[in-house]
Amino acid sequence: FVTGFILNFLGDLVTGQVSARNLGSIVTIGEASGQAAAEGLPVFLSFMALFSINLAILNLLPIPILDGGHLVFLGIEAIRGRPVSPEQRMRWSQVGFFILLGIMALALGNDFLRLFGL
Repeated sequence: FVTGFILNFLGDLVTGQVSARNLGSIVTIGEASGQAAAEGLPVFLSFMALFSINLAILNLLPIPILDGGHLVFLGIEAIRGRPVSPEQRMRWSQVGFFILLGIMALALGNDFLRLFGL
């Protein structure tokens, strides 16, 4: 159930059915975990489990610097019969790094906009 919800959200985000303004960073995570902790230990533990599942799914995205990206490289190697060159791997990892940096900047920017009521 939780995994399906997260995957649907990501799909809706990519297709534009959900606004990128819904992304949050460490600020949103901190607020949500504080609210969950205020509700009691069972709610907080449920929140932490949900957060862990969320991180696991995000880690499997096919972005080169993440584990999902490494799986893509392994798939390419299996199809081609030889590994991707270290130079290509490095370049794609740099692209993945900047993609992640952009996503993190967007999420943090959203947090600051929410904090200042914009």
